[in-house]
Order: sequence, then structure tokens, then C-alpha cells
Amino acid sequence: MKVIVFGLGIIGASVAAALRRAGHTVLGKNRSAEPLEYALAHGMIDGVAAPGERADVVVIALPPRVTMRVLDEGDFPDGAVVTDICGVKAPLEEVVFSRPRRWRYVGTHPMAGKETSGIRSASADLFCGANFVVTRCDRTEEGALDVIRSLAHDLGVGRLIECGAAQHDRMIALTSQLAHVVANAYVTSPLAADCKGFTGGSFQDMSRVAPVDEAMWAELFSCNSVCLTAEIDRLTARLTAFRDAVARRDEEAIRALMREGKACYAEFFHGN
Repeated sequence: MKVIVFGLGIIGASVAAALRRAGHTVLGKNRSAEPLEYALAHGMIDGVAAPGERADVVVIALPPRVTMRVLDEGDFPDGAVVTDICGVKAPLEEVVFSRPRRWRYVGTHPMAGKETSGIRSASADLFCGANFVVTRCDRTEEGALDVIRSLAHDLGVGRLIECGAAQHDRMIALTSQLAHVVANAYVTSPLAADCKGFTGGSFQDMSRVAPVDEAMWAELFSCNSVCLTAEIDRLTARLTAFRDAVARRDEEAIRALMREGKACYAEFFHGN
């Protein structure tokens, strides 16, 4: 298939490189020239998409609000499958289905990335074994879904999950966005500046995603405000319970709280 990837950051360039390796013709599109030059020099794309270029699939790999604007205003080829890799889905569906389109939309969210960003962090192997979420509703065309399923296979994903946009946004508030909030808050302790020599795996696991792109993640948090706020409130209540038990030196209450967490952890891994 002929694929246009619009946005050559870490995710977009990785999509381009993986699909080109799988045998697709991949053209790049980017708002600045340097990523295009890098992608061409490193064999991530076959060429640069010309204005009005026809393609079977268009992948939009841009920040959330820009993605919504492009989806609303973009002049995509008739019949093309248009997808995005944005970390929120319900606001995008609202935009796409606000009026009739001559192209076919399927939302996706590859659950892969790094704490670094930009095309120099991209890799054709980024999605190998990763989870890949596809969103659908009663207005999603089955043929377009089949195209996206096929491309997901070519990306090398490990598990493909199909769900509604609202379910995606609820789940991602917990599994991705809350983790970034916690990591960022965690490293603001004044002790963190002097912790070298005192850290191990626990600190590294908790802090790894703290230095991500704050502009993009602020947009994601805002676009998913209701779901993320609910998860922050839930976590705050749980931390308060721990704080009160520790302040009282109530070891039985602490053990009870920890047993509950262990049971939830065991249930998660048993079921997954």
C-alpha cells in the first residue's frame, strides 16, 4: 500500500520505518524540513509527499490539538483510510464524525514509546511485541478496520485491542497518563537532588517517564480531563489512607492496605 505519514517525531518516524521495512511505499510529510531530510537519509521513507498526493492510508502523528485541526480541515484522498496515533480518542471522534467525510477514519494508539522524543529516537522495532489499541464505533467502516489491522500486523505489534473511544480514554487515564503525573510529582521531592548513590530499581521505575515533553502531555491531560481527574482523586484518597496509617504508626492498617494492593497486582497479572 501507499502510506503517507504526517509528523515525523519518534512515533510517526517509527511507523514510517516499520511499514517501509514491511514493503509498503511510505511518503513523509512534516511541518519542518530537517526530519524529512533525516528520514530520507536513514531509509525511513521513500520520499516526500507532494501537496494533494494520493495514498491508500494517511497516518497523522501530531500533537492532539493539531491532529484535531488536521482531521477537521485536511483534504485527504477520497476513500483513503485516515488514522492517528493520538493518546486520546473521544475528542478526535467527535471532530471526525461532526460532518460527512469522503475518507474513512479509524483511531489507533500504539502503546509504545520512550522517555526521549524526536526522530533520532525512532526505530522500526519500536512496536515489536507492543500493545496496539484500535477504536471503533457504529460509524467505523469494517473495510477500513481491516486495513488498520493489517498495518498493525506489519508494525509487529504483540496484541491488538479493539474498543470504543470512551473506554480507551478511561483506561489510558490509568495506564499511561496517571503514571506520568505520578512520576513527575515524585521527582519534585527536595531529596531527589541528593539521591545519587541511594537509588535502585524502584526509583528508576518510578521516575523514568518524568522528563517527557510537557507541551504534548499537558494537551493530553487536558483533552482527557474528566477521566484523568477521577484517577488522580482515587490515587489521592489511597495515598491519604497510607499517610494516615503511617502517621498513626498503625502497622496493621499499613499491612491491610498493602495486602489489598498485592491482591490487585496478582489479579492483574493472573488475568493478563
